[in-house]
Amino acid sequence: MQKDYKKVEASQVVISELMLPSHSNFNGKIHGGYILSLLDQIAFACASKHSGAYCVTASVDTVDFLRPIEIGELVTMKASVNYVGRSSMVIGIRVEAENIQTGDTKHCNSSYFTMVAKNNQGESVEVPGLILQNDNEIRRFAKSIKRNKMKKKRVQEFHETDFSSERYLHLLEEHKVKIEKD
Repeated sequence: MQKDYKKVEASQVVISELMLPSHSNFNGKIHGGYILSLLDQIAFACASKHSGAYCVTASVDTVDFLRPIEIGELVTMKASVNYVGRSSMVIGIRVEAENIQTGDTKHCNSSYFTMVAKNNQGESVEVPGLILQNDNEIRRFAKSIKRNKMKKKRVQEFHETDFSSERYLHLLEEHKVKIEKD
């Protein structure tokens, strides 16, 4: 039987990897797709550690690429469970890159992955709650609630069945767009 609640620190995962030329894009920077793959792996590890179950990626709510990562830098990813629902968890991930020659570090990426715990039959299973122990953990949980509400509103807007372009034309006025309707 799983515990009813777990501390955030019990599920935290940290990974580090040296960035190699094989991870770079045509511009000589580390390819964003490679970083996304690492983010998905650490989100899986963190969510599985918290839930004690196999977890799948339900959505990637935010991926902010803040600064480029260079070949030869040591990338460290830190993942925490920021929020839990019945079977879902929001995993917050911070990515930092360190120049191993100078010791300078930079914040390169922040990401939020929604993961869902599953059983062997592929059905969603309940996850333990979170024990929040400090203001930072409370802030992360509250911000996740806010992001979830905004996400539900976005989904609702995209599924409107009574779409009329005239209702949205005023939103386009300040953008670089030209409308040529037949």
